[in-house]
Amino acid sequence: MNWLTPTLILEFIIGLTLLIIIHELGHFLVARMLKIEVEEFGIGFPPRIIRLFKLAGTEFTLNWILLGGFVRPKGDNDPSIPGGLASANPWKRLAVYFAGPTANLLTGAILFTLVFAKLGSIPDPHTILLNEVTSGSPAEIAGLKAGDIIFKANDQTIRSTEQLRNIIYDHLGEPFEIVYIRDGQEISVIVTPRANPTPDQGALGIIMGTTMKPFTWSSGIAAGFDQIREYTRALGDLVGKLLQGQATATEAGVMGVVGMGEFYIEMRQSEPVSGVPKSVNSLAFFATISVSLGLLNLFPIPALDGGRIVLTLPELIIGRRVPPKYENILNGISFVVLLILLLFVNARDVFNIFTR
Repeated sequence: MNWLTPTLILEFIIGLTLLIIIHELGHFLVARMLKIEVEEFGIGFPPRIIRLFKLAGTEFTLNWILLGGFVRPKGDNDPSIPGGLASANPWKRLAVYFAGPTANLLTGAILFTLVFAKLGSIPDPHTILLNEVTSGSPAEIAGLKAGDIIFKANDQTIRSTEQLRNIIYDHLGEPFEIVYIRDGQEISVIVTPRANPTPDQGALGIIMGTTMKPFTWSSGIAAGFDQIREYTRALGDLVGKLLQGQATATEAGVMGVVGMGEFYIEMRQSEPVSGVPKSVNSLAFFATISVSLGLLNLFPIPALDGGRIVLTLPELIIGRRVPPKYENILNGISFVVLLILLLFVNARDVFNIFTR
């Protein structure tokens, strides 16, 4: 650990806390817009340090555990309390539940747009460029070179690096066709990915990227939202592999706050890329975290926003709500399970740091 590490840890904590506060601010603003009372908006988690001020019936507080924040609506789980969240009609409750994840997704899109603005260019996610081909790799043996543009593999038009990676890893040890462009000419080759991919080169021995086009604000904003779509699709593929047992949590890169913090510190201490502003990596990191927060909170787990959304749907479909007693039990159980899972993941991250 060098002298800069404590500063980077503080940077990470502040950045993550702001993203969580933005999430809670989304819930808070929509609740107030819909005339749902909010009793407390907390920066950090209890125990409380001090009440900062009170505005329009909401206490704004500062709490000791500064990693995050929370919103406490009136009557959050009790529909018998008038003016509270649970007593509001289902459409209003859905709007409040969706508001937090939406705030994170919008923040991610804004941060990605700022990344492209600083770079002065926008990646074309539908054009796959080979940035590097490792000597002696299956790709080089097949004749591929850095600078080749791949547009078809296994008779599929390639629209993203993730799609190409999936095709490669679906054909480990098996030949398949790749069609690419070099010097304006279309060329077809047969490649055979390694049956046992190496950690340093992967299955094919390539580093993929995308071609770039000049930045404009209109195209930059569109590209920012395009990143959200691509990340959503990639996360969906990852969850599918985890559920099917095709990947472990470690292989999938699942990490807790400790792991994210370590990754951020290593990234900030790495050598800067020539011509790339130093702030680009930080903005891209927090953009990715913001999108992750938004999407993960939409998972249909009762303690999360997605679970609350699912539990609200019966009221819209059949006109009857899930009894609050059972809803509270589900939320409580799933909260405990999530807490245990978070503790396990972070403990594993700490263990990995010390064992390395």
